[in-house]
Amino acid sequence: MKHIFFTGFLFVFLCLSLPSLSYATPEFAQKTGLACTECHVNPAGGRPLTEKGRKYLEELQAKQHYRPITRAQRIVRLFIGYFHIMAAIIWFGAIIYVHLLLKPAYAVKGLPRGEMRLGWISMIVVLITGILLTIARMPSLQSFYTTRFGLLLSIKIALFAVMFLSALIVTIFIGPRLRTQRKAAVKSASGTYTPDELAAFDGKEGRPAYVAYKGVVYDLTQSRLWKGGSHLRKHNAGQDMTDLLKTAPHGEEKVLAMPVAGNLLLTAKKLPMPFHQRLFYVFAYMNLVLTFVIVFIVALWRWW
Repeated sequence: MKHIFFTGFLFVFLCLSLPSLSYATPEFAQKTGLACTECHVNPAGGRPLTEKGRKYLEELQAKQHYRPITRAQRIVRLFIGYFHIMAAIIWFGAIIYVHLLLKPAYAVKGLPRGEMRLGWISMIVVLITGILLTIARMPSLQSFYTTRFGLLLSIKIALFAVMFLSALIVTIFIGPRLRTQRKAAVKSASGTYTPDELAAFDGKEGRPAYVAYKGVVYDLTQSRLWKGGSHLRKHNAGQDMTDLLKTAPHGEEKVLAMPVAGNLLLTAKKLPMPFHQRLFYVFAYMNLVLTFVIVFIVALWRWW
């Protein structure tokens, strides 16, 4: 969990540390061909406006390209925007943490409940605050396809919809099938395990925690060092530890002291991956890519 917040706050730090020359929207200056000082008293933009700037603002209001808001509305919008950004940071941090650091192969053995719950809460907050911010920032439907801001916002909304839909599919359809697959593997245990069958014994949600070492499967369920199927948040149950143990600070005696659960069958023919499992990998990497795309769109908004 700490990796999520570290990633999020690193993103915030980088955003705040980058220089910014203007809070004005350069789109109006590009359309008119005039310098920012033609409409703004301050060369950096913002209020107060010059006489020409006030007239131009009135024209925008008449065309419904701009909607003025009161100071109280600005304060409310500020806090809504703050929660919107924080929720997006947590959501994207969870995606990066699960799919880049833990790897999708870990998540496919059992969607982490904590990260999944955190992801859904942040997605819902992003959805609600995003709707409110869109209502506040977009004066008309025409602005979605006639302004640069509106076009980028439309793209971001479409990408969010794709990610939201994929999360629904994973939660409602793929997740239950993965759980059923793991339960079936645990029930059919016979003392001889293929690598795929061993992966089901990951120590999560009440399942036993097994690891293999030199062809022998050991039961680590009762070990306090493997609580929840994880050892020091670096190694996970359900895998062959033969090569990993070579880099451990302790010897093989720690594993050999554990109860034997069976043998690892390395010569078994690898079964084809089920469709729902392949689809999970597709959504996992797709969401990772879309995360970086959305952040790039935000960068275009802010600094291009």
